[in-house]
Amino acid sequence: MNNQEYIEAVKLLNKWAYHYYVLDDPIMTDEGYDKLYHEVLEYEENHKEEVLKDSPTQRVGDIVSDGFTKEKHISRMWSLEDIFNEDDLDKWLTKTYKLDSRISFYCEPKYDGASLDLVYENGELIKGITRGDGVEGELITQNVKTIRSIPLTIEHKGLIEIRGEVVIFKDEFEKINEERLKKGEALFANPRNAAAGSLRQLDPSITAARNLVFLPYGLGENELPEKLLHDKMEYIYSLGFRKPPVSAVCKNKDDIQEIYKEMVANRDSYSMMLDGMVIKVDEISSQIDMGYTVKVPRWAVAYKFPAVEKITTVKDILLQVGRTGAVTPVAVVEPTDIEGVVVERATLHNFDEITRKDIRLGDKVIILRSGDVIPKIIKVLEHERTGNEVEVHRPTECPVCGSELLQEDVLIKCQNLECNARVVNSIIYFASKPCLNIDGLGNKIVEQLFNEHLVKSVLDLFSLTKEQLLELEGFKEKKAQNLLDAIANAKGSELWRFINSLGIEHIGEVASKMIAAKFGLKFLEIHKEDLLEIDGIGEEMAESFLEFLRVNEETIKELLEVIEPLEPELREEAHENPFKAKTVVLTGTMSESRGAIKEMLENLGAKVSGSVSKKTDFVIYGEDAGSKYDKAVSLGVATLTEDEMREMV
Repeated sequence: MNNQEYIEAVKLLNKWAYHYYVLDDPIMTDEGYDKLYHEVLEYEENHKEEVLKDSPTQRVGDIVSDGFTKEKHISRMWSLEDIFNEDDLDKWLTKTYKLDSRISFYCEPKYDGASLDLVYENGELIKGITRGDGVEGELITQNVKTIRSIPLTIEHKGLIEIRGEVVIFKDEFEKINEERLKKGEALFANPRNAAAGSLRQLDPSITAARNLVFLPYGLGENELPEKLLHDKMEYIYSLGFRKPPVSAVCKNKDDIQEIYKEMVANRDSYSMMLDGMVIKVDEISSQIDMGYTVKVPRWAVAYKFPAVEKITTVKDILLQVGRTGAVTPVAVVEPTDIEGVVVERATLHNFDEITRKDIRLGDKVIILRSGDVIPKIIKVLEHERTGNEVEVHRPTECPVCGSELLQEDVLIKCQNLECNARVVNSIIYFASKPCLNIDGLGNKIVEQLFNEHLVKSVLDLFSLTKEQLLELEGFKEKKAQNLLDAIANAKGSELWRFINSLGIEHIGEVASKMIAAKFGLKFLEIHKEDLLEIDGIGEEMAESFLEFLRVNEETIKELLEVIEPLEPELREEAHENPFKAKTVVLTGTMSESRGAIKEMLENLGAKVSGSVSKKTDFVIYGEDAGSKYDKAVSLGVATLTEDEMREMV
């Protein structure tokens, strides 16, 4: 093979791959493709300086990454407002037509996968970035290059961002889970989880083996001259990207409803999972004029498919113990296929729900699954009862450690801090940023320490030795020393951080600061009446705090001796200002860390809370504000931008 033959062979391989992976129209056998591929590979090994950037051999990554770096998107990746029925559609259209009445709409599937941003420059794929928070994601270019429906080079030479969804087709998902079952590996819950997990593998060869598919749905940065979105997308498809299974340009509501009904009717026949239809204003100039709210474009909406209901049988009720000791019932149901996902469990929230719905073992029930939300039992089919059904009673002992359970209204709690079910999650929370902030002690490390029997409680962290850590997989001298230093640095932490780190039900950062400020290191000696004197602490919080101290008094005393938290300094009373004695909530991305802004407001005498209620005085928001902003608007709570807040200060 000479150089010209090599160039022609690469073109031919790319043509065959395009027909196979993009058009679903194979024009060459696997054997024929493999034969030519290995001839090309042999030529490249002998002529490394002549390897083409778009050669299919460049797709299979062979470098295992230590981790992914953060990368900002050139332009923001927005989320979409959801609508669920025809009334919602009417309301959205009314708002949109008020902004521009001369518009049409481009409708396409809403894929159920993992969002991806591709950046091309001078015709070459230079970056692949996960969505992340929409402003910044993870750089996974090596993995992206293994996805055969993503061209490594395109004819377009300008800088362009092509956005889309990475999915795993339903039949491929079944094959992957069959293989994992044979190997004794945990099965993926659904194609969406499989796609997201495959995309973020540190070893690109694993990503390459998963047969991921990229389906473009839009653009970020671009200078394309087309004035209509659907024309821009046609151009993108012409560059070698896969077309959607169905799309349409709609002039009005009737057209939109027609294509929506078509997608709903055919949802099971599509190769990939869909969870709705995206409606976008087709005119680019109108999109620009309409702009964005704090978090969504005004010119686009996701019209979600109806939730899916199925009938199944309740086989058992399992008890799960969380980090704070809360015991949650979960229904085990007869395996039921819902949209290609085999459902075996349904959420029950609490035992009051079991009583209210009169759910019994052996009952036939209707379960509902909406999107990728965990299914829930919405109705018991009482007329199907045979008399053999068994009533479910509230437990009195922890299913893991056997300790007496605290019955607190709808909540049932295990208060034993050393209960095995609580240990891992308790330590993860103990080490988290708002608590003792032990850098390097993440989920995987804690699980590793627990599984190797090196830690059975938070206290055991402070007895770890370098010799023990060096025996663990993945630990070398520097990593072991860094972790020990981080644990040592937790000693002498602020008292409120220590109280917060205990993970007491209903006692978060704000309550921990108030308790630390009022009682200092004497918090173990206080009574209920003392707690109730603090503004914002009610009966439930006080009882939860004192019950936790009673059950875990000895453990807390030992921790206090080891950590020696600092008594809080008395804060000078703030001068009069608009935020003094006000309850404030922060949300969104700001010009500096929310922690710094929070501290500034607390120094002004404000109480900074984590949740919005009618008692909230101000919600201060930055970019990409979420549900807290929405709730503030719905409750009529005053909202301020960061700049407005600073002007008031």
